[in-house]
Amino acid sequence: MTPAARQEVLGLYRRIFRIAKKWQSASGQMEDTIKEKQYIINEAKTLFQKNKNIHLPPLGLAPQRGRAFRNQEKLRKLSKPAYLRSYDEVS
Repeated sequence: MTPAARQEVLGLYRRIFRIAKKWQSASGQMEDTIKEKQYIINEAKTLFQKNKNIHLPPLGLAPQRGRAFRNQEKLRKLSKPAYLRSYDEVS
């Protein structure tokens, strides 16, 4: 993972914990708030640990022709969520 990507991930992790710290449940009940805060923290820890070994290739801009551009376009198409792929086929 590049240092910039690492900093971005760590920033996201910290931001989730800050949000959890300030979280208020919709019901306004203190016990619900505590349960929801704990859920947010546990879910963040679990998912970040699960995904810590994922390494995505950097997607900088490649020249408009050549093998690098075709490979980059292929990666971009593969990284799109399924619901966006179906949208592109319709439009």
